[in-house]
Amino acid sequence: MRCSLLFPFERSVLGNELQWNELDDLAVNTARVLAADAVEKVGNGHPGTAISLAPVSYLLHQKVMRHDPADSAWVGRDRFILSVGHSSLTQYVQLYLGGYGLELEDLKALRTWGSKTPGHPEFGHTDGVEITTGPLGQGLASAVGFAYAARYERGLFDPAAAPGTSPFDHFIYVVAGDGDLQEGVTSEASSLAGHQELGNLIAIYDSNQISIEDDTDISFSEDVAKRYESYGWQVLQVDWKKTGHYVEDVAELNRAIAEAQAESTKPSLIILKTIIGWPSPGKQNTGGIHGAKLGAEELAGLKEALGFDPAEHFAVAPEVIAHTREAVTRGAETRAAWQEGFDAWAAANPERKELFDRLEARELPAGALEALPTFEPGASVATRSASGKVLAALGPIMPELWGGSADLAGSNNTTIPGVPSFVPAGHSTSSWSGDQYGRVLHFGIREHAMGAILNGIQLHGKTRSYGGTFLIFSDYMRPAVRLAALMNVPSVFVWTHDSVALGEDGPTHQPIEQLATLRAIPNLAVVRPADANEVSIAWHEILTRTAGPAGLALTRQNVPVLPRGGDFASAEQAAEGVRRGAYVLADSPTDSVDVLLIATGSEVQLAVAAREQLAAEGVGARVVSAPCLEWFAEQTAEYRESVLPTAVTARVSVEAGLSLGWDRIVGDRGRSVSIEHFGASADFETLFREFGVTTDAVIAAARESLAA
Repeated sequence: MRCSLLFPFERSVLGNELQWNELDDLAVNTARVLAADAVEKVGNGHPGTAISLAPVSYLLHQKVMRHDPADSAWVGRDRFILSVGHSSLTQYVQLYLGGYGLELEDLKALRTWGSKTPGHPEFGHTDGVEITTGPLGQGLASAVGFAYAARYERGLFDPAAAPGTSPFDHFIYVVAGDGDLQEGVTSEASSLAGHQELGNLIAIYDSNQISIEDDTDISFSEDVAKRYESYGWQVLQVDWKKTGHYVEDVAELNRAIAEAQAESTKPSLIILKTIIGWPSPGKQNTGGIHGAKLGAEELAGLKEALGFDPAEHFAVAPEVIAHTREAVTRGAETRAAWQEGFDAWAAANPERKELFDRLEARELPAGALEALPTFEPGASVATRSASGKVLAALGPIMPELWGGSADLAGSNNTTIPGVPSFVPAGHSTSSWSGDQYGRVLHFGIREHAMGAILNGIQLHGKTRSYGGTFLIFSDYMRPAVRLAALMNVPSVFVWTHDSVALGEDGPTHQPIEQLATLRAIPNLAVVRPADANEVSIAWHEILTRTAGPAGLALTRQNVPVLPRGGDFASAEQAAEGVRRGAYVLADSPTDSVDVLLIATGSEVQLAVAAREQLAAEGVGARVVSAPCLEWFAEQTAEYRESVLPTAVTARVSVEAGLSLGWDRIVGDRGRSVSIEHFGASADFETLFREFGVTTDAVIAAARESLAA
C-alpha cells in the first residue's frame, strides 16, 4: 500500500525547513485514491485535477497555511480559495484529513442529496469552505476582494504595526486552473490586484493544459506569465515536467511559496506545470479524466501505481489519519500563540478593540439612525444624490463602510467625502489622494470584477463595502450578483440611472428588463426608493441586514420629496413601511378603496397625482409605494393584506420597465403601466410622454382595471 512518488523536501530558500516523511507520501497518495473512489462511487464528477493536485493541497493545508480546524472562522487564519471549484475533492479530502468535520462517509456521499460534499464547494454548507466557487474565475476574482479586505481591516485595527507583526496579517491562497485564467473576470480582477500591490495574495495556477474539450491549445495559447507580469504580479514558475520525466518536486513548490510570501508589494502567481490525473495509467493528461469517473479498469491501474489494493475502496491507513489529524493539535498551538499577540494588541488598543467587537457582533454604531439625512417635502432631489448624502452622513461614524464605483463616482455619488482612496499612494492623481488604508474604491471600468471583489470583501470579514455602476451594466456583473445571493452574503450594489429617464444616452444605456431580471434572482433584494427620504431608510435597512445582497436602483433625474403626514403616511409610518418593502403611502380619499396603485421609484409620483384626479371622478385610489418587493414578501400575511387587500382586485402597477413579474401582484384584472420595448435618445420628459409613463396613463389603466 505504501509508495513514495514525491520528490523529498529540501531546505527552503528562505531557511524554513519542512519535515516530510513516508507518512506524508502515503497521505498524499491516499488523497488521490479517495478522490478517485468518491467520483467512481457516485458515477460523475471531476477526479483528474483532484488526483494531480493532491500534493499541492496537502502541502498548503498540512505544511504552509495558518489555520485551526477546530474553528474555521478564526480571524487569524489564512484563507484558502479553490477557484477550480469543479475539483471539489481537492478541498474536501484535505478537510477530511485535517479534521474539519468531514469523515469518510461524507466523501462517499459526494454530490448526493443532503451531503456535506456537494458538486462544488458551497460557502455556509461545508465547514472550512470560504467561498462558493462554481463558475470558473469567480474564486480567483473574489480572492482579490479577500486581499482588499485583509489590508483594509488591518488599517482599521492595527495600521502602525510593522509588516508581518500584526495579528491581522495573513495570506490569501488560491488554487486556479486553465479555465479560471481564460475567464475574463480574472483578467479584470488580476489587473486590479497588481495595481493595488496586494502582496498578501498568492495564487497557484495549475497549468495542466487540459479542459473538457481536451488540449487547451485549441483555444488558449497566450503567454500567461507575461500577461501577469504586465499586471504587476510576481510570476514564479515550477515545472514538474522539465526533466522529461514527471517529478512532483514539492520542495520546489514550497520554495516558490516562500518566495511569494516574502514579496510584500506584489501579488504572486505561481505557474505550476502538472499532468492532470497523474499517475492514472491510461487517462492521465487527457480530457477523459477531467470530468468523468475513471472506470473500474483505470481506477485499478491508479491504485496499483500507488501501491494500493485495487479491491479496497476508501482505504485509509490508521497511521495516515492519525498523522494528518495532528493538524488539529498544531492548529490549537498556532491559535494560542496568535491569541497572545491579539490579547496584547487588544490591551494596547481599547478603542480599536471596541470597534473590532462591534463588527464581530455585526452591529451598527450608536447614532447611525439619527445620523441619516432627512429631506423636506416639496424639494426635488435625485435619489442617487440622496444616496450620496447618506454615505456622507454615515461615513464619519461607520469606519467599516467603504466603497466606490466602476469609474462612475460622480454619476453614482458613491464617494465618502474627505477620505483618501484605497490605493497605494504612488497611484495618487490630481483628483484622488491614495493611501493603502483609504476608503474610496476605484474599480475602473470593470463591473464584473467589482461584483466579485465586493463578495470577497464580505466573505473575508465584517466591514460593509459597496460598488456602483449604471443599472444597465448590472448585466456585466450578474454572475457575481447571483453568487452573492446564492452565498447569502450582504454585498451592496448601487445601480443608478435606473430607467429610460437617464435620457439622451439612448437605448444602449436605458434599462428596460434589468429590474425584472434582477428580481428573478432568488435572495437578492432589489430596492427602488420613491424619494430621498426612502433612500435614507433603505440604506439603513440594508446595513442593518447581515445576510443576503441588496441592489439599490436610483434615479439620475430629480424626483419630488413626497409629503409626510396628513393624507400621507407619517415619517415614522413611511420609514417602517420602507423596511417592510411596501406600505400605504396615501390611502383612498373617498370612503372606499376601489383601486390599488402600486408603484416604485420615480413613478410613485405619477400614482400620487393619479390618485387626486381619480378622486375627482369619485374613484377611491390607494397609493402603495413598493421600494422592495423581496422585503414585502418576507412580511406576515396579515401585513401584506393590510397593504394590498385581496378584496380589491382592481390594481395598477407603475414602473418604467418591463411589467414582467407584476402579474403576481396585480392579478388577472390588473393592468401595468410599463415599457415593453427598448428606449430612445431624448430628454426624460419626452421619453416618459412618448412611452406612456404618465399620470394620464395611470388613470387610464385604473379605469380599465375597474371595468375588467
